[in-house]
Amino acid sequence: MKILAINPGSTSTKISIFEDTHLLFEEVLRHPAEELSKYPNLKAQYKYRKDMIKKFIKSKGLSMKKIDAIAARGGLIGPIEGGTYKIDKKLAVRLGTDIVHASNLAGIIAFDLAKTYRIPSFITNPVTVDEMEEIAKITGVPEIKRKSKFHALNQKAVARKASEKLGKTYEQTSLIVVHLGGGVSIGAHKNGRVIDVNNCIDGDGPMSPNRAGSLPVEGVIELCFSGKYTEASLKKYISSEAGLWGYLGTSDTRDVQKMIADGNKEAAILYEAFAYQVAKGIGALSTVFNGKIDAIVITGGIAYSDQFVGMVKERTSFIGDIIVMPGEEEMLALAEGVLRVMSGEEEAKIYKG
Repeated sequence: MKILAINPGSTSTKISIFEDTHLLFEEVLRHPAEELSKYPNLKAQYKYRKDMIKKFIKSKGLSMKKIDAIAARGGLIGPIEGGTYKIDKKLAVRLGTDIVHASNLAGIIAFDLAKTYRIPSFITNPVTVDEMEEIAKITGVPEIKRKSKFHALNQKAVARKASEKLGKTYEQTSLIVVHLGGGVSIGAHKNGRVIDVNNCIDGDGPMSPNRAGSLPVEGVIELCFSGKYTEASLKKYISSEAGLWGYLGTSDTRDVQKMIADGNKEAAILYEAFAYQVAKGIGALSTVFNGKIDAIVITGGIAYSDQFVGMVKERTSFIGDIIVMPGEEEMLALAEGVLRVMSGEEEAKIYKG
């Protein structure tokens, strides 16, 4: 079965073609700023990006008529249960409403191509997957609830693979999954559901390479009324210009490790603090399971760093076995989601809105 996977970013669109789970082609289609500037908003870019995808497929000697299904990256569509969703008109309309991230374009493009070529299209585990238990959403302020926004696609994909390593199904395991990337999310996976997780998008959990993580509330209030920031600029600061970047001017952990090797003491304590906060997050979630877990799974780009993972292991190995699965295979995870549906292993879910 040939599957086209689509994953748009702000200045590029990544596409892959799979034969089942075997990768045939992969390409990152770049979108120059001068080209994107022709469009008034993200939604207006969809035809431009769709046409580039069709041209690339043709350049590889393939035809869209040979594609059996399309796997699209899920966008910001509000809280939904995890799984693979068939893209119907209702979901396509929701994906096209108030687009604030390019990932929403994937489903719109997929729906359009699917209609033309009469093939099914799907999204799998978007960032807004919400399976949190109600008790996990409660805060000390009645007007504020914790929200579920995290690396759902990669977390659930590696959780499945880790479960296989343990000789179980995903629905049979209790796992703490740690995604270490530009943002850090730590999820409690119990019987196939993520029942608690930090909102790594909006400022919750550990600091990360460019995000603030959880902060003392009084300090945030003082920043809000300091006159230095607008609402938009403070949100940008906390979500993309804080963390290691805010202190050291780099969000690349390889640069930080080089600084440490060169004797930079500030870099050393900050890197350790980063690992310390990740370890605290793991420890906190272990209480969700009453300490009874099958494994801790560490994934994402920073999981390639033996130095960083070693610091986390040092503080958490007493909790349970640790499985390290570095990197992220989002395109494969999208294809696998579609395969589970097309093979009958899972039933496609329908977006209710």
